[in-house]
Amino acid sequence: MTLPPIPQVLSVNVGLPREHWWQGRVVRTAIFKEPVSGPVALAGHNLAGDAQADLRVHGGPDKAVYAYAHEHYAYWESVLPAGTLPGPGAFGENLTTQGLLETEVRVGDEFEIGTAVLRAVQPRQPCHKLNLRFDDPRMVPRFVAAGRSGIYFQVRRPGVVQAGDALVLCQPSPFAVTIQDVVDLYYGVRQDAAAVQTLLAIPYLPASLRAHFQQQAR
Repeated sequence: MTLPPIPQVLSVNVGLPREHWWQGRVVRTAIFKEPVSGPVALAGHNLAGDAQADLRVHGGPDKAVYAYAHEHYAYWESVLPAGTLPGPGAFGENLTTQGLLETEVRVGDEFEIGTAVLRAVQPRQPCHKLNLRFDDPRMVPRFVAAGRSGIYFQVRRPGVVQAGDALVLCQPSPFAVTIQDVVDLYYGVRQDAAAVQTLLAIPYLPASLRAHFQQQAR
């Protein structure tokens, strides 16, 4: 039997808030991330050298680290104009990964990466700053329609991470709900009352998602 390859970090990407001119106004955002080499400290809710501009909707314990699969880049290269897709960090992700897909990662799965431990808790619901990043006012609806959300993580144990680290599943989730399940339920791609109830039973489900699905379950 051939075992599946262990997921890996291809790139660690960070960025600080900067001001950009977009559609007639100044927008402050940290969505522009750049790859960094060598070990990067992960403490609290941020990687060293990384921050968020609007803490009302970004960052915090439930959005401490954002990972996006390198496998999705091939899709975007096929649908975006040639030469417009930047390299790692293009989607504002902190970790560009290989082998870590939304269809396989469950809400609550914990991964050891370097000396840190991360817990997968939710998909991304993109905001208008993704439009700015790609200079395309259609990018948010395209991102949602593509169903390639990426994964937000909580920090369970601070540590040091770097490109090349494996993402080792050290604590499987007891809940059979994948990140892709959350995406499909959130956007109405799938109607499944039982799955929503399972989701609501997860104690560490982020509050914003809990409120959304409680409303949906009424």
